[in-house]
Amino acid sequence: MKVRQHLWFRRDMERAIELYTALIPGSAVGWISNILTDQPNGPAGSVKFAGFKLGNRSYMGFEAGPFDYLEHNSSVTVECATEDEASRLRYALGKGCPDDRGGVTDPWGIYWQFQVKSPAADVGTSAKAQTEHDGDIVAAKPRAAAA
Repeated sequence: MKVRQHLWFRRDMERAIELYTALIPGSAVGWISNILTDQPNGPAGSVKFAGFKLGNRSYMGFEAGPFDYLEHNSSVTVECATEDEASRLRYALGKGCPDDRGGVTDPWGIYWQFQVKSPAADVGTSAKAQTEHDGDIVAAKPRAAAA
């Protein structure tokens, strides 16, 4: 099974994807295509589709412009290693004007959130129990700290 996140664009999808793939390591454009015949979604060539990867995760892009009347509220969450990395992406995508949650909306209407991974999250033990995939409760296992 393959699951892909969809991002919806009103305009300039190709330019947006080019910027995203240039900014985020492990990213690449796979393909971009247009509908070739008139359809209820619009005339031939008016709707574009794309397949691409951001940070090694598969995405689909759709640009329907004025023929898409819905608000899709697409968003991407990026886990960054450092606050500097988050700030660099925040500025490149939203010109450094984050909202009260630290996220930005890019020129194409995609909302980006940035989480900075805490080095402390990988070290130590949790006082709480963890739930396994089968629903059993088991005690948290200590993790070895890197020296």
